[in-house]
Amino acid sequence: MNKPSYEVSVEPVQPLTILSPEGKVVNEEDMPNLSNDQLREIMRRMVFTRVWDERAVNLGRQGRLGFYAPVSGQEATMIASEFALNKDDFICPGYRDMPQLVWHGLPMYQAFLYSRGHQHGGQIPEDVHVLMPQIIIGAQILHATGVAMAFKKKGEKRVAITYTGDGGSSEGDFYEGLNFAGAFKLPVIYVVQNNGYAITTPYSKQTAAASVAHKAVAAGITGVQVDGMDALAVYKAVSDAAERARNGGGATLIEALTYRFRPHSMADDATKYRTKEEEAEWEKKDPISRLRTYLTAKGLWSEEEEAAVREDAKNTVAEQIKKAEATEKMTIAGLIDTMFEKTPKHLEEQKAEYL
Repeated sequence: MNKPSYEVSVEPVQPLTILSPEGKVVNEEDMPNLSNDQLREIMRRMVFTRVWDERAVNLGRQGRLGFYAPVSGQEATMIASEFALNKDDFICPGYRDMPQLVWHGLPMYQAFLYSRGHQHGGQIPEDVHVLMPQIIIGAQILHATGVAMAFKKKGEKRVAITYTGDGGSSEGDFYEGLNFAGAFKLPVIYVVQNNGYAITTPYSKQTAAASVAHKAVAAGITGVQVDGMDALAVYKAVSDAAERARNGGGATLIEALTYRFRPHSMADDATKYRTKEEEAEWEKKDPISRLRTYLTAKGLWSEEEEAAVREDAKNTVAEQIKKAEATEKMTIAGLIDTMFEKTPKHLEEQKAEYL
């Protein structure tokens, strides 16, 4: 029996890949136009971020940080996507996306203050165009959509970008944001870092869709799937999406296929739902190893340079956590004053009573 003509057939997509796991160029046509210095800087940031993540995990175990979501394995998706932006573009992150904020200009010690629950962690410098990480799953999708709407109304050629995991793509906010962006053709990029699990729930149990990228079809926006362990492919996908958005082409949904090597959070035990075989297969695709091999072959990277970056990262993290720990302690009165330009009278009375 022939298939009814009114049924829509959705074909599987092939993720955009430029570098193979072995660091070989497999797609010369889509190679982004990056200088040698830019390639080295992306690598430097990825190595720095891996060390920062290692140190942050230890700081959390020592009780010197509060909530912390590990990022090792997702550096290509995070670092290369931010690198593809302009500094006046706006980032609306999820709770795992602190690296993008710091590389976009947020001082690292403030990132540590945020993790420690300190009010000054959210006092973003005026020239840093970010929001603090959103804890509510998927809420940042709506924030980015609203920011993009403001850019369009003001006629500014700026882009809003937001990140969530595959679990966030199952939230109602996700669909509402995409639908709104499609209807108003907004300059926004939605990056779904599909790392295979929404905490413990595997992606296969979250949706019957052929891919997250396919969900762009219903919203009338561009959908792209990319190898999230390939920094060059991520850069290409995000830079293309940003250019399209600035030129009135509307929103893009990018599904980055990636993997987090560490648990979901420091309270998670990934051994209960992931196998050693699965982890070993993904480790072969390590984004840092992949780019390292490529740059080394081009004479742009060396063991000595990487060692220097690692040492710089260790020293910087140590310095910045000390700065965070030296910040004045929070008080109830101070927290109230931080919330208002001019503290309301009834709160002044409550402060006086508390003091």
